[in-house]
Amino acid sequence: MTKVKVAAVQMCSGVSVEKNVERMHALVAEAAAQGATYVQTPEMTGALQRDRAALMASLKPEAHDLVYRAASELAARHSIYMHVGSTAIALGSEKVANRGFLFGPDGSLITSYDKIHMFDVDLDNGESWRESRTYNPGAAARVAQLPFGKLGFAVCYDVRFPQLFRAEALAGAEILTVPAAFTRQTGEAHWEILLRARAIENGAFLIAAAQGGVHEDGRETYGNSMIVNPWGQILARAGGAGEAVLVAEIDTAEVAAARGKIPNLKNAREFAVETV
Repeated sequence: MTKVKVAAVQMCSGVSVEKNVERMHALVAEAAAQGATYVQTPEMTGALQRDRAALMASLKPEAHDLVYRAASELAARHSIYMHVGSTAIALGSEKVANRGFLFGPDGSLITSYDKIHMFDVDLDNGESWRESRTYNPGAAARVAQLPFGKLGFAVCYDVRFPQLFRAEALAGAEILTVPAAFTRQTGEAHWEILLRARAIENGAFLIAAAQGGVHEDGRETYGNSMIVNPWGQILARAGGAGEAVLVAEIDTAEVAAARGKIPNLKNAREFAVETV
């Protein structure tokens, strides 16, 4: 089995976890109705909340998290592989994980992934972000073996670190994922370029479900969720704001074909860097 219909669900999550879970239910049902058997939601599906105190007050441990429980239920109800791009999970000691989940068609958890790279930046328009003040970075990449291929995990800012995707590709990943909540400013400049580059340089499909629009907490995200093939061609793309459901059929046999034409994974060599 190498062919599968996949879906990227674009959202505009607010500050209410309950309301966001309701929207996730509706959008995932729409994707499943279109025949998708793998469905991905964006980074911070549960809530986009800049107020740290309000965020901390809303958090629950993994087993009691509303998004976690709803995603498990949706996977079983629709017999799909349900990939929550990420949501905030309480770790205790005032720390949080930016954690993604993958559930199987029986509703059981296959694996989870904690975002590794923290978005600590100051942008030209005055926006300043310090994810590391709230979130614990992950320490391990993940590749999951699914019936239609191997799936590699990442979240948002991770896309700027090609070594993560190369490591997953070398571990056999044929589908790379980048659920995100990219800012509008950085998205306009780099989003499409980075997604297509990660697909091309690894000869892999790439699925990126994004947040899109102006959110209740005041931030603006870029949207433009995409599904990209191993040659860098965009198979499906959403607009810049609002909800959307993208569905495309992919064939992971195309990965071997692309890597055969451009065998850079095999041709890579170790080298030293000398400063002169």
